[in-house]
Amino acid sequence: MLGFGTKPAAPAAPGADSSALVKDITERTFMTDVVEASREVPVIVDFWAPWCGPCKTLGPMLERAVTEARGKVRMVKVNVDESQQIAAQLRIQSIPTVYAFWQGQPVDGFQGAVPASEIKAFIDRLTALAGDGGLGEALAAAEEMLTQGAAADAAQVFSAILGEEPENAAAYGGLIRAQLAVGQVDQAEALADAAPAKVAKSPEIEAARAQIVLARQAANAGPVNELRTAVDRNPADHAARFDLAQALHAAGQVQEAVDELLEIFRRDREWNDGAAKAQLFTIFDALPPKDPIVLAGRRRLSSMIFA
Repeated sequence: MLGFGTKPAAPAAPGADSSALVKDITERTFMTDVVEASREVPVIVDFWAPWCGPCKTLGPMLERAVTEARGKVRMVKVNVDESQQIAAQLRIQSIPTVYAFWQGQPVDGFQGAVPASEIKAFIDRLTALAGDGGLGEALAAAEEMLTQGAAADAAQVFSAILGEEPENAAAYGGLIRAQLAVGQVDQAEALADAAPAKVAKSPEIEAARAQIVLARQAANAGPVNELRTAVDRNPADHAARFDLAQALHAAGQVQEAVDELLEIFRRDREWNDGAAKAQLFTIFDALPPKDPIVLAGRRRLSSMIFA
């Protein structure tokens, strides 16, 4: 947990001026201005530096979009040169990087300069998540249904949300995942292909697409025991180890699948045109960004790449 400040910040009132909605902060006030404040209103965190060219383009665009949202979101700017500890804790590897916090947790984000349309879609997702019109609560309920195995009920709720907001990326991605949960892979892929242009490249739908790829692989996965025997017999058989990783993932053993793929990369990172690395990214994309498997896997992969 980030151990800074304790006093929550009050949300800005609709129509507040930009100075109340956008501010520069340091790591000393990160807990107050971001984590605690996000329990009242979504907080966008712009990680930047004075020497970063794209930051000079993205920053003003973000500020303008936040001001136009009239208090539904807030924004803070963090100079990574002056706040290296918080940048390290959040694993900021390039700038500009933008995170959105809601209810004390990072819930969305992107890297690099993006067009104004994507910024607007990003802010729209945050206002929906925060319960604008009650949709945030509905999304949370649908996700809980999906977690509990009630995929059909979850699909109905996601569909109802999309009836109110056809371009709600979280609901659209949820509907795709609900189809996957009941084995309707073709229907899930058709939904992904038909996603509205405004949200087609959103993190929620990209994650769903990665899950579709993994679902198709699972349908053709071999038996884990036989593949494990083949790998034990010949540890240099990367094809068998790759097949084992797919079988493990299909069996729900995600961490074990990641371990096998990292072992292929350690032994021969260029094998089969970098297939192990590509498969790792597919698995990472299919999971929540802050999933421990993702965080540890990316860290181990980076250590191998830059060793």
